[in-house]
Amino acid sequence: MPSSTQPLDMSRSRVFGGVAEIYDAARAGYPDALVSTVLHYAALEGDRPVLEAGAGTGKATVPFAAALTAPLTCVEPDARMAEVLRRNTTPHPHVTITVSPFEDFRPGDTRYGLFLCATAWHWFDPDRRWNLVHDALTPGGAVALFWNPMGVRDPDLHAALAEVDRRHGLTNTPHAALASAYGDTPGHWPGMLGHWPAVDCAHDPRFTDLRSLRFREDTHYDTAHYLDHLSSVSLYAALPAHRRAQALADTADVVTAHGGRLPVTRCHDLFLARRRT
Repeated sequence: MPSSTQPLDMSRSRVFGGVAEIYDAARAGYPDALVSTVLHYAALEGDRPVLEAGAGTGKATVPFAAALTAPLTCVEPDARMAEVLRRNTTPHPHVTITVSPFEDFRPGDTRYGLFLCATAWHWFDPDRRWNLVHDALTPGGAVALFWNPMGVRDPDLHAALAEVDRRHGLTNTPHAALASAYGDTPGHWPGMLGHWPAVDCAHDPRFTDLRSLRFREDTHYDTAHYLDHLSSVSLYAALPAHRRAQALADTADVVTAHGGRLPVTRCHDLFLARRRT
């Protein structure tokens, strides 16, 4: 996951399909508390439909689909990611999948009661995304944007990983930050400061009832799981094969030398807003 919403090399957004199965197996999901908080805030009426953009393989789609009875439309630009998403949502017939960039998606006459985006908002055109969301929502409809960055809890391990990143010219890797660098405020993590969606939305009179929340968990990766996680990250997936293999091998050596465990604190940061009525 990129560590900020700063302008990105958009070609990196097209590498995920090549690692779709690894992405699905290795990427973290989202806690039940986040799902229930979003749905409580949205207060969907009847079968008011829900729209998810950048659904990927369904790391957020599946828990939301399980909690919803309303139709859920998922927009995913990569056909290979969408294939895994389709498999993962087979138990949920109310889920519909459209293979398309979000910017090209046309809702027609449908207006949604909730817009979801999990760790993908930064891939959308910053000049158009708020307009697209506004136009897709019914008056009073809710917006839920969320990410799940992590910080390394062991300073010595973090320093050793930083040296690997330096040798390979890698920046903003998933282990680039210490857990202690995260503040207590949602959206307060290295790289995100100044880019949290509330910054833009606060100046957009079309939206109201802005809220930011954080759900924290302490967890860990073993060496193999962490290498899979890195392999699913666009920064690594976009590297030439020989450079990627060496960077992953050197990272594995560091984690293994520290007991084969990477202890992390994960912050599930959530932004909520509502289209004005």
